[in-house]
This record gives sequence, structure tokens and C-alpha cells, in this order.
Amino acid sequence: MLLPYVAAGPEGLAIIDVDRPERPSLYMMYDADGRMNDARDVVVATTNASLFAYVADGRNGLKVIQLTSPDSQPNLYGFTPEPKPELIATKATRWPALALAKGLDRDRAVDETGHQIAVFNRIGSRPLTLPEMQRLYMRNGEVYTVSEEPPSAPRAPAAPKREQPVTEPESGPRLRRPR
Repeated sequence: MLLPYVAAGPEGLAIIDVDRPERPSLYMMYDADGRMNDARDVVVATTNASLFAYVADGRNGLKVIQLTSPDSQPNLYGFTPEPKPELIATKATRWPALALAKGLDRDRAVDETGHQIAVFNRIGSRPLTLPEMQRLYMRNGEVYTVSEEPPSAPRAPAAPKREQPVTEPESGPRLRRPR
């Protein structure tokens, strides 16, 4: 099941079934019982085993909709589990929320044991091996750390640069640049 999510203005969030792209159909509408009624933009992101829709809900601010989760779908397996939308958070904004930035694309997430948590947009990706992870945080067999103390005393700030006129043709504007 291929389900794009569309901000549908006063109707909230439209979930479209495009398994047959030549004949898309409405899979479901979700408006959080009328609390989402000015949807302008939506960004969908995965966190561990849950799928979230972040909705710019115009004059109503930001809404966070949990689309899938192990709690709402005990058999959450497969490429596209059936969404069970639930409004889990709202944030009032000073101005109407009209658009959202695209979230960070990540190849994969790996927990501290090296086991893969999730795979995003890649076929054939794998978790990092322990030696690969250790190259990220080990130096000479020790965990790499940074001291709270600077390696030397801070340097004095540089003296401010004096401005000097730049010669330009008489007809042009006079520009000043720092030396």
C-alpha cells in the first residue's frame, strides 16, 4: 500500500491510496475530531518504529500526528503498515503555520549495540559493524574525549581594521572597504 499524505486545508489531512497511480483514491481523511481545520503543509518522518506527520495547521499552529506505532498496531510489520492517526501534540504559533522544512534524510539508524533500528530510502543498507562504529569514537584504543580546558590561553582580540577609501571613477559611487 503506497500512501502519500496531503494537507487538505479545512478538511485536515488526506491520506491517498496510490497503489494504482492511474486511479488514486482517498484512503482516509483525518481532522483530529475537528481540531485540525487549516492544514497547509505536511512532512512525514520516522522515529524508530513510529511514523509521524508534522502538519502546519495555519492559524491553529503546528500539529504532530502519530500515524503508526507499536502500541496502536501490534502487527506493525511490512513496508507500509495501515495508518491509525492520532493527534499527540500541538504547538500554538505566533503567526499562521503555513509551511514546514523538510526533515533530515538519514540512511539508517543504529543503536549503541550496532543493531539496525530502521532503514530509510535505501535498498541493501546495513548497520555499521562494531569496528566501523569504533572508528567514529575511539582513538588509540581509548574513547575519544574533548577536554573542558582550552589547550592554551585565549588570544587577545585583533585590533579593529581601519577603513580606507577605495579609488573609483568620479562618476561612480564611493565605496569603503576595510584594510
